[in-house]
Amino acid sequence: MKSFCVAAILAALTASAASAETIGVSMQSFDNNFQTLLREGLSARASKAGGVTLQIEDAQTDVSRQLNQVNNFIAAGVDAIIVTLADTSAAPGISEAAEKAGIPLVYLNLQPDNIDRLPAKQAYVGSKETDSGRLGAEAACEILKRNGKTGDAQAYILMGDLAHQASRDRTSSVKETLAAGDCKGVTIADEQSAAWTRTNAMDLTTNWITAGRPIDAIFANNDEMAIGAIQALKAAGVSMDSVVVVGIDATQDGLAAMANGDLDVTVFQNARGQSASALDAAVALVRGHSVDKQVMVPFELVTPANMADYAHQN
Repeated sequence: MKSFCVAAILAALTASAASAETIGVSMQSFDNNFQTLLREGLSARASKAGGVTLQIEDAQTDVSRQLNQVNNFIAAGVDAIIVTLADTSAAPGISEAAEKAGIPLVYLNLQPDNIDRLPAKQAYVGSKETDSGRLGAEAACEILKRNGKTGDAQAYILMGDLAHQASRDRTSSVKETLAAGDCKGVTIADEQSAAWTRTNAMDLTTNWITAGRPIDAIFANNDEMAIGAIQALKAAGVSMDSVVVVGIDATQDGLAAMANGDLDVTVFQNARGQSASALDAAVALVRGHSVDKQVMVPFELVTPANMADYAHQN
């Protein structure tokens, strides 16, 4: 796994050919805020790459719809395909279809199940998901230590879509990080999937509050769910000073919640970096260049101390 020097690759590609490429893009969901950032990033990068046209479709989190979109791209003879997976287990079938058609394929953001068996002219661009959970848990542990709550704190985890490896990796790394450090006394009281959405997270958190359970920390697999948890806590009159809330993505909404003193920690996931690297990889493969099979864009810890540095990143 190597980092991707997107500026150098873009310069090489724009200088190497005057050809025009059409790239089919199947997005997991237009309704997902981070997926929207990725979509916008792809469009912005395509406008700079020279001669690249995108055909972007919304899979609406439906695996069958996404498979149909990929098959339609193949039938239409696109030059390359970029996919953010509705279900990561569908990747082997998508890879096989693209390979048979001889069309380059790049998976973006959501790691495919066949990550270690990708055919030629296929790649994955994303971030190491376990790093995001680790960074968030380490920062949350420091806050719990300051609050004297490491011995008996009750923590909850709001998971994303269970069909996504990101949800499983982010969750497991939170639990492993807490168990291995000064916060090994923290109890994971419950973990439930809120499918990446604010509304579902609000409902789940409301259920935990209504059940009368103590809540000292909430780890959300993304900022949207963290915000949903915050809304539920505030609606129930819970002081935000008494609960550590952790998100992932450092979206604009997440940073606004941090500025309000509600979100304690988030982890920047570089939507522009991921989408630019994916677009560059797809174009490179079409034009006969080689790319790394796995291109990892680093996660970065965001707290109130450095949040200003990320104000316009996502």
